[in-house]
Amino acid sequence: QVQLVESGGGSVQAGGSLRLSCAASGRTFSSYGMGWFRQAPGKEREIVAYIYRSGSSTYYADSVKGRFTVSRENAKNTGYLQMNSLRPEDTAVYYCAIRSAGGRYSNQESYDYWGQGIQVTVSL
Repeated sequence: QVQLVESGGGSVQAGGSLRLSCAASGRTFSSYGMGWFRQAPGKEREIVAYIYRSGSSTYYADSVKGRFTVSRENAKNTGYLQMNSLRPEDTAVYYCAIRSAGGRYSNQESYDYWGQGIQVTVSL
């Protein structure tokens, strides 16, 4: 069993930055790919970014490309989502999730473990 705990959320003005962390406990973090998702009020949860087990490759949704950076430190069992140039439309609950399977990054059913979610609010 793996537990994921997000931290680093909060409120920020547009143009600001936040860094989310996702700390994993339990089995070896490096065995899993990691995705970051978000769910805005009244909307479906969507993929934001994904990073492979080794960190060698990443994926970003078009809406965050060039502004967000996903990374990981396997030695610390921790993943990160650096969010810069934040916009009001980035306001959402953000989730980290990990999976051992492959396939489409956006396939939420492919993820084995999820964090509890953390609120990010961006105001004008």
